[in-house]
Amino acid sequence: MIRKIIALPAVLAISACATIPPPQEPVDPVAVRIIGINDFHGNIEPPSRAFTVSSEGEDAVRAPAGGGAYLASAIGAKKAGARYSMVISAGDMIGGSPIASSLFLDEPAIGVMNRIGIDFNAVGNHEFDRGTAELQRIQNGGCEKNTLREPCQVEQYAGADFQFLAANVTGADGQTIFPSYGIKRFGSGASEVAVAVIGLTLEDTPTLVTPSGIAGLTFAEEASTINALIPQLEAEGADAIIVSIHQGLFTEVGYNDSSCGEVAGALLDVLAKLDPKVDLVISGHTHRAYICDYSTIDPARNFLVTSAASAGTVLTNIELVIDPVSSDVVSKSAYNILVQNEGTGEGDRAIAPLPELAIYKPDAEVAAYVALYTEAASEFADRSIGRLAKPPVQYSSRQDSPVGNLIADAQLAATRDAGAQIAFMNSGGVRADLVPAEDGTITFGEIYAVQPFSNTLITKTFTGAQVLRLLEKQVDGVSRSSLFVSDGFAYSLDMSRASGNRVAAATLNGEAIDPAANYRVTMNSFLASGGDGFTTFNEGTGTVVGPLDLDAMEAWIAAVPVRQLPAEGRATFLTPGS
Repeated sequence: MIRKIIALPAVLAISACATIPPPQEPVDPVAVRIIGINDFHGNIEPPSRAFTVSSEGEDAVRAPAGGGAYLASAIGAKKAGARYSMVISAGDMIGGSPIASSLFLDEPAIGVMNRIGIDFNAVGNHEFDRGTAELQRIQNGGCEKNTLREPCQVEQYAGADFQFLAANVTGADGQTIFPSYGIKRFGSGASEVAVAVIGLTLEDTPTLVTPSGIAGLTFAEEASTINALIPQLEAEGADAIIVSIHQGLFTEVGYNDSSCGEVAGALLDVLAKLDPKVDLVISGHTHRAYICDYSTIDPARNFLVTSAASAGTVLTNIELVIDPVSSDVVSKSAYNILVQNEGTGEGDRAIAPLPELAIYKPDAEVAAYVALYTEAASEFADRSIGRLAKPPVQYSSRQDSPVGNLIADAQLAATRDAGAQIAFMNSGGVRADLVPAEDGTITFGEIYAVQPFSNTLITKTFTGAQVLRLLEKQVDGVSRSSLFVSDGFAYSLDMSRASGNRVAAATLNGEAIDPAANYRVTMNSFLASGGDGFTTFNEGTGTVVGPLDLDAMEAWIAAVPVRQLPAEGRATFLTPGS
């Protein structure tokens, strides 16, 4: 009896164990490394200008950085240190590029990115520089000619191995010209996680590109576009949501400062309206480097906002840790890394690297590929076009820049036969410093770097009132650029006055601009079609099409044994209290 009483519970225990499912193995969080870049602008070679690491005190600390082969090495090192990774670009991968890429329609820039292993690129405004048809060719490949330049000059162009994203850009059929988002999955089974990337450009792209190139396209507001996609991404099982947007911030902090110090810029308006389910925003456009924990601004929106300067000089190393069970991002971190190269070359390229920072060796495969294009471009780039009185480095985007004024002078001289009296050049179209060799020699490659867009010169008739409106447009809060002016023209803006009435003076050859008189004005074809928000340029009459801007620049420099840079002082900004 006793034995039976003892045996019965044992039998029951065995039977009960057979019906209880085995305990679940715990599922660990999954770490995904995200490498962010932006505004590469076809810089397959190291940029001519060194990167400013810090500018505290009187002396700036600079380091040589960037170049496709070095960027490939830096990204490769970060990918190798992670089980799961992806590389995301926030636009302007192409356009506004140096000659070694731009001369070949930025095909080599895409070739470099294919070799690096980019996953997604959000379109930026410069992706549209050569028009929609050419942008589609850049994505899909082929040798169809859509511009003045010949495609496939060096190799049969096969297209991008990665996907362009354009969530807020639709064609006449109402469909986006590229997919709105992409999803990449990592792991398997219960440990699988899905990372979604929404890519888009800034809504104001039409004010930054030649209108004819984007005819029929609509650019939608950014935040509402992003938010409308969130339910669809959730339905497809997205565990993390990344926004890659070609819009950005301005900050007053160092390139690797993790604070949101004194942030400003148009992206703030977008961020304030984003769905809190967004986990990360990779941004661009302003060419700044920053890491901002947006929850310090708005605790309801717990996402990071990053940017990696421009030209491949910086990359952002980001880690998202995702819980596959809850589909939550449980932690996130980011920091910027300087892509410091070995400091080879001339000018700023020869600055010695900083030993306290990592120095990357060039990726051999990418270096060989870049050399293929730099050698092909050298016939054009190395040709001397004349001599320039050697100045200090001229920061080309500064207001009243000698380089910008030189361009305006060249354009005026090239269109005198069309009756030109004034020439305007937009600061956004000046893409590099103009620094001659020791003997003053200037090469075609150097002026190409300054003006890489191959614009034609247009001369029109405007009333004095229209000219004054153009000057006002620089400070109306809408235009994205300022205007450099040609010799004989001068103006001043009084910023203490109300908007629309800030032109304090404007003269041509010492005489005040008469609002009722007519003036012949030259500008590039980008401005002539209302680019950079200067819609008044659309209103001119008596249009005469002139030479290419580069041809005008070359002829102007070559016209005298040594061309002097124009003095500053053509534009004066008066501020309250000045």
